[in-house]
Amino acid sequence: MVPNNPVQVGRWKCGRGLPLLFIAGPCVIESEELVMQIARKLAKISESKGVQIVFKSSFDKANRTSVDSFRGPGLERGLEILAKVRAETGLPLTTDVHEPAQAEPTAKVCQILQIPAFLARQTDLVEAVAKSTAQHGGIINVKKPQFIAPEDMVHVVKKCEASGNQNVLLTERGTMFGYGRLINDFRCIPVMQSFGAPVIFDATHSVQLPGGATTGGRRDMVPFLARAAVASGCDGVFFETHPDPDKALSDGPNMVPLSELPRLIDQLTQLRSLTQSFEKG
Repeated sequence: MVPNNPVQVGRWKCGRGLPLLFIAGPCVIESEELVMQIARKLAKISESKGVQIVFKSSFDKANRTSVDSFRGPGLERGLEILAKVRAETGLPLTTDVHEPAQAEPTAKVCQILQIPAFLARQTDLVEAVAKSTAQHGGIINVKKPQFIAPEDMVHVVKKCEASGNQNVLLTERGTMFGYGRLINDFRCIPVMQSFGAPVIFDATHSVQLPGGATTGGRRDMVPFLARAAVASGCDGVFFETHPDPDKALSDGPNMVPLSELPRLIDQLTQLRSLTQSFEKG
């Protein structure tokens, strides 16, 4: 079998030769009020600019360094809030899951279920998410772990297909280089696209500075990496965004201020059109 390309995401399509898919939202669900504020803004951006946006936020940030880190409202309350986003804005949804038991209830609410990079080699989790998303007509998005080569992601794709889902996205989010540094090898994009699946570039987690009780980051580097990824042919871009990142409860140093996101989306949309014109020759 070969992964579907393009992949249908609600009313959007992601894949070869198509407009970029943007995945955006706050790192974690801090409150219903904040989530709805951001979701409404993203829906306005989508409508006014004619761009494809999927709303993202996590109900539980289980991969935390410190026991004191904020994790979110949990599965039940988190899915209630995400369902409200979908009902009010019409935006497709994505969130991450960390345990096989979370797959089925989450697939009923979200069109895309995301496997965190640290968990991408957990076969039981990948299979559970692939089966649940297939049953509900959804998509599985697997982030490339920071510790494996892009060529090895073909095995993840095969696991998804063997579990019944050919709607697969792969996401590049940097590779560990020594301690406390991530680098982006943009060859990862065409390498993973060669497996047939569309490839997303995670622009905000790529600027993380791991280490210490809380993760640092360089949000000022996000535009540079995002533009490079689009020029390299990625099919979508993932941003975490917040009205006031310095006050965010998780991953604030990496997140794009919500007020700056429209300009960056404009840049990337124009760059996508330019790169596609080169490809058409």
